[in-house]
Amino acid sequence: MGFSAGKRKSRDEEDTDTLTLASADFPMDDLSEDVLEKVLSWLPTSCFFRMSSVCKRWKSTQSSKSFNLACSQIPRRDPWFFMIGTDLNPSSFVFDSTENSWKNLNHRNNFLLHRRDFTPVASSGGLLCFRSSTSGEFLLRNPLTGSSRHLPPPISNKPLQAVAMTTLTPSSSSYKLVTISGEIPNLTFRIYDSNSDTWSKNQQLSLLKNNNESSPHDDGDTEIGNSTVYFLSKTGNVIVASDNNLQRSPSKQYSSVITVKDNTETVYFLSSYGTIIACDLTNRCFTELPKLLPPFLEYSIDLVECNGTMFVILLSEFYESASLRIWKLEEQNWIHVGMLPPALSHELYGRRGDINCVGGGGDGNKILVCFNANPPEVYCRYFVYDLVAQEWSELPRCFNGGEAVDFVSALSFQPRIEATV
Repeated sequence: MGFSAGKRKSRDEEDTDTLTLASADFPMDDLSEDVLEKVLSWLPTSCFFRMSSVCKRWKSTQSSKSFNLACSQIPRRDPWFFMIGTDLNPSSFVFDSTENSWKNLNHRNNFLLHRRDFTPVASSGGLLCFRSSTSGEFLLRNPLTGSSRHLPPPISNKPLQAVAMTTLTPSSSSYKLVTISGEIPNLTFRIYDSNSDTWSKNQQLSLLKNNNESSPHDDGDTEIGNSTVYFLSKTGNVIVASDNNLQRSPSKQYSSVITVKDNTETVYFLSSYGTIIACDLTNRCFTELPKLLPPFLEYSIDLVECNGTMFVILLSEFYESASLRIWKLEEQNWIHVGMLPPALSHELYGRRGDINCVGGGGDGNKILVCFNANPPEVYCRYFVYDLVAQEWSELPRCFNGGEAVDFVSALSFQPRIEATV
């Protein structure tokens, strides 16, 4: 069998050919408007922006309220990862896990070019949350449609520790934003509810003693955060400190995850000492979780949420080898979930790198790990772990104008054109 050396078709041409063949096999023009919109709503989100090249009737769905309603009834969509550049580059690149390809959303996110002080800090459903480093105000945005809304910052004279976001459903316009402020052990939280368009009053979180013997602060006399703590800095140096802050990339500075179990909302975040703090918003208390490894073995750590469960990703170095492992907490015990194959993790050894991770939307079963050497431009790798298949894969490099683009972290969202603020 021979192969012609003709010009390779673009993705738009391939989609058009596929849809044309589908129309030839089935008379879609005979479908009513409602049925057609329900059929089209099941297409991958990336196809929505190419409908205009098919016909006028399909193009009209982009402004159809009934089509948005049909899209909102799709239970889940594979996650897209909104990537954050090494210097907070305003370019908006996303990785489409359905098509396993990179996409540039600059034409839909021009506001980033003019508002460089806004840093992405949280996400939920189909929305991203940005925070101004100058005014402290928040901006909620659908990165696909450009629908956005500014929120005034909560009035507080205490340092911000964490920002978490949750939506009722992925396509819902109802969402909550949670901020945790103060210094351990004096923590407070406030909640913004989109339904009432107001911030709640400042609410105090009380310290709940951790009875687990493995807790580094459980000595009967020492309060949380006051004992000597040893941890590795981002440059790989051992730090002995009681008041030094764990440095993180700007987009992950206030990173946290929120879970809901048995009607209890819990926010998890990393303290300035690199320990995991669990804040029970329902019962207004918090505790420090037991450490996974002895401090001198931990190198870099991050938290993600998948399907209502909090996972910890931990990079460690020991005996001239690096190990990247995933854990989850069950009844105050750490359960090992997965490990990056040694053939891949060994390449991370000695690069003085940092990991920034995010849990995937949609089916909620994917974890993206961004590994960056110091400086980030020297060595960047991006791995995805599928919790169901228990398989690792590495993302292809992203190229813009023929040059590779590097990222330090990502936020996960479901690509939903119907999500509004």
